Amino acid sequence: MKNSALKGAFGALAVVGVALAAKKISERKKTIRGIFEEYDIKERTPFGFADKIREMNDEQYNELKSKMKKQFASRCCRTQRSEA
Repeated sequence: MKNSALKGAFGALAVVGVALAAKKISERKKTIRGIFEEYDIKERTPFGFADKIREMNDEQYNELKSKMKKQFASRCCRTQRSEA
């Protein structure tokens, strides 16, 4: 009896973990889709993305690069910087 209750608890935790991961993935997809629409990138392949980057000027490219860095930056293992 004790073992089956433990299995049920782990199963519930697994379901919650999968749901949270799916939510995070869908939010990231929406953000990326918004960035693509903002820069009028219609083709979703890496080659289409690269072609659009080649057409951009430096200012647009730096904007896009900073948005992508912000989106894909790892939020774990960051060290706090002292601002002086």
